[in-house]
Amino acid sequence: MQINTTARHCELDPEVRLFAQQRLEKLGRFARDIQEAHVIVTAEGYRHSVEITLKLKRREMVSREEATEARSAIERAADRLEMQLRKLKEKRVSRKRGVRSANGAGGLPFREVEEPQLDEDAVGEE
Repeated sequence: MQINTTARHCELDPEVRLFAQQRLEKLGRFARDIQEAHVIVTAEGYRHSVEITLKLKRREMVSREEATEARSAIERAADRLEMQLRKLKEKRVSRKRGVRSANGAGGLPFREVEEPQLDEDAVGEE
């Protein structure tokens, strides 16, 4: 995965760039088809806004967050992307598996058979 970082109206420390790269590399465990990530950090007065764009094979995901520090804004945006990727992975896995039942009978629902219950009073009277 190729990660690009852009800083608008500010300078990003190498530590913050490294943090962004490490945080985005962790997202690779939710989707193997991430091709590119672009992080844009914009400073406006005391506020830092971050926009992270992930390009997947057939889809593009975007997350925007604001905070007083660039690092916390990156963390929030990455958390939001992680939630989106988890949801996507869950959809992909459930679609691949389809509807399976516990008894292995294809798509038929599992039905328990009730055993007849004996009345203890009736057994003692015989």
